[in-house]
Amino acid sequence: MNYLMRRLSTFPLVLLGVSIVVFVAIRMVPGDSITAMLGTEAGLLTPAQRDSLAAYFGIDQPWFIQYGRWLLGILHGNLGISVTYGRPVLDVILERFPLTLELALLSMIIALAVGVPAGVFAATHNEKPSDLVVRVVAMIGQSTPNFVLALLIIYALSAGFGVLPAMGQFAPLWQDPLRNLSQLILPAITLGFAFAASVTRISRSAMLDVLSDDYVRTARSKGASARSVIWRHALPNALIPVVTLSGIEFGYLLGGAVIVEQIYALPGLGRMVLDAILQRDYALVQGSVLFIAFNFMIVNLLVDLAYVALDPRIRLGER
Repeated sequence: MNYLMRRLSTFPLVLLGVSIVVFVAIRMVPGDSITAMLGTEAGLLTPAQRDSLAAYFGIDQPWFIQYGRWLLGILHGNLGISVTYGRPVLDVILERFPLTLELALLSMIIALAVGVPAGVFAATHNEKPSDLVVRVVAMIGQSTPNFVLALLIIYALSAGFGVLPAMGQFAPLWQDPLRNLSQLILPAITLGFAFAASVTRISRSAMLDVLSDDYVRTARSKGASARSVIWRHALPNALIPVVTLSGIEFGYLLGGAVIVEQIYALPGLGRMVLDAILQRDYALVQGSVLFIAFNFMIVNLLVDLAYVALDPRIRLGER
């Protein structure tokens, strides 16, 4: 409990640092909300008109005043108003987040369901032809960019079967589960393929280390079956680096997979942030990055707690 409270107490400090970085970074990008909205017509504005629009967008004050107002709004639960959508930033984020969360979960399930068994299989057949095949496939998966795989999938479906992935307006899971799955399964496979390759290599390496430990040899000498030794005794300890990798990857996925969302026309969090940056929607960019950072910290905390469940010898917070 003390460890949990200490970790939670660091959240405000980390979020404060992230807020400063993103606030300064987005304002260092050339252009502003007025130019992004009007384009070349912004040059036709009179000074009075530009000043009026700057006051409307809240960019007429020095940076430290803008930051102070934004930070004060956050303390009251207000992330600001998106100039692109004309709505509260938090409402826009929560509208896009369920798709990103579902896509991340599906990708994670696919990656772990494929990667862990493949890694265990390769480790138990070390230096055999089957092990070499698994390693080659894993290397190909890691070296293939997501957008290449996505385009190959779309081309194979269109040229080979005359169909295209289900796109158009996104159907939430609770409204139309079948259409929702048809829209997300291919993007999930695209994201899960490369991650499955990483999981395969990590789990194979971890299993090879664990299988040479003394307690594994002891279990074998006591007559435990090969299946019991692998899946009951060796795998739980070998999963610790897999959990670490999964937590990092899941945190990244919660930030949105921009390229995959663009290719499959998914209105996810990553695509929204990209559009907000292009439109210089300062409030939306700042709120989104803060929201993503908070999710990342939550995932990392859950990963640390999972270590204890996998290996009771680990005691968090002890010096």
